[in-house]
Amino acid sequence: MDDITFNDFLKVELRVGRVLSAVPFPQARKPAYVLQIDFGPELGVRKSSAQITAHYRPEDLAGRLVVAVVNFPDKQIGPLMSQCLVTGFHDADGAVALCVPDRDVPLGTRLL
Repeated sequence: MDDITFNDFLKVELRVGRVLSAVPFPQARKPAYVLQIDFGPELGVRKSSAQITAHYRPEDLAGRLVVAVVNFPDKQIGPLMSQCLVTGFHDADGAVALCVPDRDVPLGTRLL
């Protein structure tokens, strides 16, 4: 593992957003959803592809808080232009569990 400085860490903007909608993304190589995520008035609504189908159903994702990197460049994923990277952890089986705050916090709040 390579060490980084605190200033390196500060370059990554991890922000809290609320999932507005989740729909299946059949064009993805691995099973995924397209998420619409509200990051509040400063950052607005952004789209992302998330490979979280093992643990979550689309109807259970709306309203959930998530943590995402919002300062990566947009990335083309099939027909979708992903505007943020939703964070999560692989479980023992390799499925992704979302990284989420354990309390309600204002949308757009930065992780520090």
